[in-house]
Amino acid sequence: MIEFSVRLANRPGQLATLARLFADAGIDIEALAAVTDNGQTHIRIVVEHAAQARRLLMAADVEFDERDILDTFVPRGTGGLANIAESLARADVNIDSLYLLHTNAEGFHLAITVSDVDSATEALAG
Repeated sequence: MIEFSVRLANRPGQLATLARLFADAGIDIEALAAVTDNGQTHIRIVVEHAAQARRLLMAADVEFDERDILDTFVPRGTGGLANIAESLARADVNIDSLYLLHTNAEGFHLAITVSDVDSATEALAG
């Protein structure tokens, strides 16, 4: 999965326009976060079909950045998120964003962007 970061003006209809672009192109949004700061809205969108989303944003002349996402599962119970965060910290990997994709009886499915994907992958595997 890929995270696309988009900056939009903080005005009514901006998110609606962006969401409609994805909907009309048939691209499912797996996760989304939006934060407003100093008159701009920062939107992070996680999608399954990155190449299609990239083409869509470029054709719409929308400025964006993109990052790889680590797809991980945290077993249900106390300490799961703490264990992941501690493993990444020990590997000197910073968590840049984290999304809860879904939950079930077994635990939590997370998408995480980090400062160093290779080191994070190694830390979470060990």
